[in-house]
Amino acid sequence: MADKSVFILGASRGIGLGLVREFMERGWHVTASERDRSDELHALEGESLRIVTADVTDTGSYADLGFDDASLDAIIINAGITGAQHQSAEQATRDEVADVMMTNAYGPAAAAKALLPAMKDGGTLSVMSSLMGSIADSSGGYELYRTSKTALNMLAKGIAEQDAGPRNIEVLALHPGWVQTDMGGPNAKLTVEESVSGLVDVVEQAGGGGFRFVEYSGKELPF
Repeated sequence: MADKSVFILGASRGIGLGLVREFMERGWHVTASERDRSDELHALEGESLRIVTADVTDTGSYADLGFDDASLDAIIINAGITGAQHQSAEQATRDEVADVMMTNAYGPAAAAKALLPAMKDGGTLSVMSSLMGSIADSSGGYELYRTSKTALNMLAKGIAEQDAGPRNIEVLALHPGWVQTDMGGPNAKLTVEESVSGLVDVVEQAGGGGFRFVEYSGKELPF
């Protein structure tokens, strides 16, 4: 994969940082973004890794990251917060709803659309979703987080239909599994390494256009 290039938006820690390591190990050229300086990310910097600064909620921050048109084989928008601790629709304030929806759904969708010109025809555009964004699988609870990820899936499918489709770019809503990160906690079932290995497999095997909601194992999920 030495001739392949990927941009990972949100790579300073956790799954994003793990994706950087995994793609580099597989020979990809990686551009990775951080919002604030990540010493762990900068420790990896070298010929195959370029680091930029971007914030998924700030459209101006990723408007010009130095990509040539049609230069990237893959883009992964890795963004997500849990939202207010109470997670209740009844208690939610306007600011709490706006925060979680902008970070988890509308910000990633805006970034995906803005970055599409940098993608090669037939490439793969991924957003980091969650099984908790599945309406079919929902067991209730975590209302702010669930609805934001459901919205992300809807926006990603719309991008696949209207923006990426004519160029045969496949759009993936990725479920990384329950992972041992700051968000997932120490009791999660998967290590970061296990999750990102599967996620990169999915990205490398993707192609052909359309939209899929898929987990790290390659299993397609109900939308």
